[in-house]
Amino acid sequence: MPTITPFLWFDNNLEEALAFYTSIFKNSEILHVNRSGPDGPIFTATFRLNDQILMGLNGGPMFKFTEAISMFVSCDSQVEVDYFWNSLVAGGEPQQCGWLKDKFGLSWQIIPTALGELMGDPDPVKSQRVMQAMLKMVKLDIQGLRDARDGR
Repeated sequence: MPTITPFLWFDNNLEEALAFYTSIFKNSEILHVNRSGPDGPIFTATFRLNDQILMGLNGGPMFKFTEAISMFVSCDSQVEVDYFWNSLVAGGEPQQCGWLKDKFGLSWQIIPTALGELMGDPDPVKSQRVMQAMLKMVKLDIQGLRDARDGR
């Protein structure tokens, strides 16, 4: 069965991106690099962030990342949300509803697993309150979402 691997186009800053991402995700490594000549810059690389294999290309400025593609990070706690949000947004740009753009322009969603549970509440009034609270947030706050569900 073929493997599907996200392939990311960087504007000649792939080496910096590899160092940035592998410093944030603790279970990560650079698996393979191809250089433009023996001492040249990295042309392509394969790397792992947690259990996800990705490939990167130093492609130049022709193409930019858009929000049409994002990396989704599922977090079990507010501590994880805070860590990944604060790490990935450094030098980048916060967005609404748990989204951010990192300093390379790549979009990320930093989402607590509790969000699905809270938005899936069988009481439609409670789930709507959670949705409305989320729409007002930038970085998601689990306690704030729980308070919204409970009408606080």
